[in-house]
Amino acid sequence: MRVQDKAGDEAFPLSEQFTLVVLTHESKALAQRALRYYSAYPCSILVLDSSGVADKALVREFPKVGYQHLPQLDLQAKLAQGAELVTTPYMAFVGDEDFLVRDGLCQALEFLETHSDYGFCQGYGVMYSIEGMETSYYLRDRKGVEDFASDSAHERISSFMGSFLTPFNAVVRTRLLRQWFGHLPCAAGLELEEIGRAFYLLASAKARVLPVPFIVRALGNGIVDRAAQLQAMLARKDAGAMTQREQFAELLAAMPLEVSGQPARSLKQAILEGFEAVAGCIANGPSPRGTKVFRSTWSEVGKQPVRAFEPEQFVELPFYNQPMFELLADIEFLMLAMPAGQSQLAALEGVLLRQEELLRVHPNDNAKTVRSRLWQALELNMFNATVAKRLAESMRDTDEVEVYRQLRTWSARLEGLPATNGSALFAGTRSGQLLNWLDGRDPKPAQLKSIANRLGKRAGGPQFQILLLDLDADMVKLQATFDSLMANHCKAFKLTVLTTGALPAVTTAQDIVHFIKVNAGSHIERLNQVVAQSTADWVMLMEAGDQFTSSGLLRASLELVGAEGIRAVAMDELQRQANGSLSAVFRPGVNLDLLQSAPALMARHWLFQRETLVQVGGFSREFTQAIELDLILRLIEDGGLAGLAHLAEPLLICQAAQVRDNAEERQVLTRHLANRGYRAQVSSARPGTYQIDYQHAERPLVSIILPSQDNFARLQRCLVSVLQRTRYQRYEVLIAENHSQDAELEGWLASLESHGERIRVLRSGQRLSASALHNAACREARGEYLVLLSSDAEVVNANWIESLLNQAQRPEVGVVGARLVNERGMTTQAGLVLGFNGHLGAAFAGVPKDAPGYMNSLWVEKNYSAVSGVCLMIAKALYDVVGGLDEEHFDQAFADVDLCLKTADAGYLTVLTPQAQVLHPGTLAEDSQAAAALKDKWGGRFAQDASYNENLALAGRSFTLKAESRVDWLQLLAH
Repeated sequence: MRVQDKAGDEAFPLSEQFTLVVLTHESKALAQRALRYYSAYPCSILVLDSSGVADKALVREFPKVGYQHLPQLDLQAKLAQGAELVTTPYMAFVGDEDFLVRDGLCQALEFLETHSDYGFCQGYGVMYSIEGMETSYYLRDRKGVEDFASDSAHERISSFMGSFLTPFNAVVRTRLLRQWFGHLPCAAGLELEEIGRAFYLLASAKARVLPVPFIVRALGNGIVDRAAQLQAMLARKDAGAMTQREQFAELLAAMPLEVSGQPARSLKQAILEGFEAVAGCIANGPSPRGTKVFRSTWSEVGKQPVRAFEPEQFVELPFYNQPMFELLADIEFLMLAMPAGQSQLAALEGVLLRQEELLRVHPNDNAKTVRSRLWQALELNMFNATVAKRLAESMRDTDEVEVYRQLRTWSARLEGLPATNGSALFAGTRSGQLLNWLDGRDPKPAQLKSIANRLGKRAGGPQFQILLLDLDADMVKLQATFDSLMANHCKAFKLTVLTTGALPAVTTAQDIVHFIKVNAGSHIERLNQVVAQSTADWVMLMEAGDQFTSSGLLRASLELVGAEGIRAVAMDELQRQANGSLSAVFRPGVNLDLLQSAPALMARHWLFQRETLVQVGGFSREFTQAIELDLILRLIEDGGLAGLAHLAEPLLICQAAQVRDNAEERQVLTRHLANRGYRAQVSSARPGTYQIDYQHAERPLVSIILPSQDNFARLQRCLVSVLQRTRYQRYEVLIAENHSQDAELEGWLASLESHGERIRVLRSGQRLSASALHNAACREARGEYLVLLSSDAEVVNANWIESLLNQAQRPEVGVVGARLVNERGMTTQAGLVLGFNGHLGAAFAGVPKDAPGYMNSLWVEKNYSAVSGVCLMIAKALYDVVGGLDEEHFDQAFADVDLCLKTADAGYLTVLTPQAQVLHPGTLAEDSQAAAALKDKWGGRFAQDASYNENLALAGRSFTLKAESRVDWLQLLAH
């Protein structure tokens, strides 16, 4: 395509006139899709990639595209760099998730070529979002003033700001953008830069909005949020925002422009009025979420999508014509065949997983069953090239010639694009990574042979009684479970299916698979009968549709050979979420508090020693919706935590429990706690999680220890937060003064001593180590409970002491820690992980404080091996018994961790409660000598933190999948 020059007598190639600058960041798939779309555009293309790693594959695939790797540059710097690098007279910016319309670009360029007094030109846009095979379109722009042609820059600016249509993607004269970014200081802020750019361009030249389709923009790429942020920033009345706007207005007023001939004060005021006009325009324009106008659905191979229009339409916009609908169909095909972007891939993950399962060939398959599953897979997502190709091949020799022809044509169209291979795409998802990780744990053929020999010498190893509930009579789900058992490496089981449907065969208890007819009211009784009559060693309960991992039961067999005193075993599992994707449930050992607080994640699919199960009365008929939780808690009532074990190996792939209010879980917890001597009240602030108020009758005196050592400002802030934000009144504050040299601090401490007995200052005659100082203060404490509180911390919530006492007064608990947060609302520490990064790790550092955390751990109480001494409660009597803080080995650092581990050795639990929050950066001490001493003393604990699953990463970000985690089958055989 060629355009006329401004004289109209010569045509120039578009590549010499116009450069499209594509902005991308950490999304190779989006960048590739964008360049695939623009590859037919005969213009120059420049990619600015601020990703951490350069995309060499993109450079190889699109050699004619200019590529600049600009790691870690922010958006403003990227835009400025783009303006400097472009050599053509015209340019436009576009994000990698958006689609500029070719005809709109060309018309804008032609307009500028023939109108030399215009600085930029653009058209109208719509927004899109994708879910499944449906694309929804939303209003983005409203038709308004289209020609800003006044010779007065003031009038152009005023008119444009009153009907603000951001020129971010407009075709602009390159020299104007260079000049703008040359005047702009660094870090002006994205919102102000955008509105400032519009001001500068309008002040420099005229502008035009053509009545043509110009851009199809992603709804979730920040444009809507940025408009809302821009409006909010311009409308804020606080002093900081007003000062920021005034300073930016002064900057604009000082630029060398046509309008700068006015007095600076007058120009600045005009600019501020323009800001207000933009804010009003955004506030009174389309809603921040956009108004849906129509949706487009792909439902049949080889056909165009079907469009459904919303009742409210905006036909004045130039998107309602057949050529535009055909273009949108092409864009949709590209997006659906080359899925990219976090939201689209997340929505597609469950579909890809289901397609992978449907593609598997089973031993009893035939051509008809394979074809049937392929049709199911195609209905889920017809843009999966692997599915389309296999289905076309399966239809080759059938009588349905036309169907075969359509499928073959469709398959060829898909294969003409990269990234349509569903298996490759699935491998990059979280579910794909989990299944790949799981496959890597399978034993090799030679190892399987050795395992069989080992178990053969032990009468085949432990025998498992699998109880499978099919209360919905779902044969499809049953078949999925049967298929997983057929592929399982362990065959030492008997399967009893309790179904409400018709029995598929007549069987007996001696058969490997035995069907029993039940109804919803009788299945518990029949379960207990099966358990009582079984000769198996171990019993497990599962539901139709749950699938065994190929090696989970086999590993359990090896681990349980010759095991003594084990009453029940919790294993890990993968769970299907509501959208079909998988998440890992890697449990933190036998964690009493998390079991009570998040039973849906902790109390499912345990292995129960059969004789123990019979002894405690089997499954309860009273709590059918909390059947395993009830059983586990009765085992705890019967023998405590002794004999309860955890094996860090996924046993099942199962459906995640429905997140809902479960009255039976609360009843089971209340009953259990009453049997342990508590008058507890169980509540649920969030579905699936529980808070327990143990309703302790005593209100003991609490001694809060604050260290003082030349830290006047911090200590004062800490003490004020305690005095102002503590609801519990039975406390004293002991300020342990460590021979400070600060006269101001000394004067302040002296003034505190005259305020009664609540605050006591304990002075040391010489400088002591941190541990010795705390121990000295604790000896003087009058309280039954001690709180070690860092003087650079601040109390956040008024009920912090009650929350700590709620846990600390339990006889089984030794230490209670608080959750540490910062001013930005981020968690800085919520428990400590032993061995993380070779030493210690702060759990959930950097996670928003309102986020649930892994397995809801940030919402509920949980047991850890250690918590931080920034805020730590312990009974004074226990503190004395374990010897307090170790002054010899941990005089300045890590005495808090050592204290937790000593109390654990004495038989007590350490609890982290998120109900007590403290403001603190959460940074860990850097003391290599103390760190080495800690690891040397507690080497076994550091080898594997009992409260942290061995399948989770020990470096980088906590509670993420360990990249390489294979089972050492040879070591298991050596036991």
